[in-house]
Amino acid sequence: MIEVHADTFKLAQVFTISRGSRTAAEVLTVKVTRNGVTGWGECVPYARYDETLQSVTDQINSLPADIDRTALQSALPAGAARNAVDCALWDLEAKTKGLRVWDLIGVAAPKPEITAYTLSLDTPENMRAQAAKNAARPLLKIKLGTPDDMPRLEAVRAGAPDTPIIIDANEGWSAEVYSELAPHLIRLGVKMVEQPLPAGADDMLGEIDRPLPVCADEACHDRASLPKLVGKYDMVNIKLDKTGGLTEALALNAAAREAGFQVMVGCMVGSSLAMAPATIVAQGAEFTDLDGPLLLAEDRDTPLLFDAAGVHAPAAPLWG
Repeated sequence: MIEVHADTFKLAQVFTISRGSRTAAEVLTVKVTRNGVTGWGECVPYARYDETLQSVTDQINSLPADIDRTALQSALPAGAARNAVDCALWDLEAKTKGLRVWDLIGVAAPKPEITAYTLSLDTPENMRAQAAKNAARPLLKIKLGTPDDMPRLEAVRAGAPDTPIIIDANEGWSAEVYSELAPHLIRLGVKMVEQPLPAGADDMLGEIDRPLPVCADEACHDRASLPKLVGKYDMVNIKLDKTGGLTEALALNAAAREAGFQVMVGCMVGSSLAMAPATIVAQGAEFTDLDGPLLLAEDRDTPLLFDAAGVHAPAAPLWG
């Protein structure tokens, strides 16, 4: 039996990117129950990819109750619906066999990974204050993506003068804006910029030097995305809600490495249940951005552990 229902988690504060703001994380929770054992998964439908809570629910409800992970890969496209079911099936198999998911995969238990902490798009003054408040964190991710981002970036650097910074423009810059900003990003010690130009309108990235690594986010979903990224991007952001689950995320990670890309493992704004499978993919990634639970005012009953060492592998009652 496959069940799906919507859950809402309040955010600790308003979260803003170049496309808009939110005060809560709206997610779908999936339960797959067989022979008295239940596996759990979570996804975050994303409007950027024409997903809604209802459309993703409909996709999940269209599946046969006895579907397995292999059949699932062709039954649904890469996206949020397949992600939640895929992760629930991994959890179900682990519980049924009395193993952890990493044992099923044949890899070592995940070690803690330092994760970025995201500062949402705001006024320069507010972003400086947020940067100062979080300056002790090991890595800050800054949401930008407007034509007048330079004051914001300067403000963040003033608030956190020594903290490593990565930037996510969420497709918000034009080629002209990015060309103007790029030297300043390097001057201010930015380590990486994520999706500076709109996916599909990013050919300019293949025509310029990239002294600052450029990461594909919206331009990279699954392994089929990789050929179009060669020569334009240096890194890919693997998110399970884009790949359609842990199964494809693991395959994309291997294929991206083989193709010469560095790897970032990211997330939508969701609960610890959504992040748990991604901790496996994040092992050895150049950047990990699994801070979704840190942005919430409430979380699952058994949340992920975040401490000075980073984000830890999930406890068995949560997932896997």
